[in-house]
Amino acid sequence: MCSYAGLTLVVRQSGSSVKGRPRISKMGNQKLKNLLFMCSFTACKYNKACRALYERIVVKGKRKILALIAVCNKLLKQAFAIARSGLIFDNEYKSTLAKN
Repeated sequence: MCSYAGLTLVVRQSGSSVKGRPRISKMGNQKLKNLLFMCSFTACKYNKACRALYERIVVKGKRKILALIAVCNKLLKQAFAIARSGLIFDNEYKSTLAKN
């Protein structure tokens, strides 16, 4: 799903000597990517999990746009999980697979 939206990383490498920084893929559905990016601003403000992810990445010294792309990825995964399970979104939900 993340690949379809164009939110995956592309590693630019040629052999063992030429290594570029990973970049966000230009492939994928541009409208969906733009929509998720605009939604990530609001999600950072009101969604606790997205805000925590954004702040955790920014505190590490990463760029803010990289943190917003990570929030886009999280939003897409949340939406897909809700659609697949058919359950109502629960802001207080904790996964049983998550480490304590």
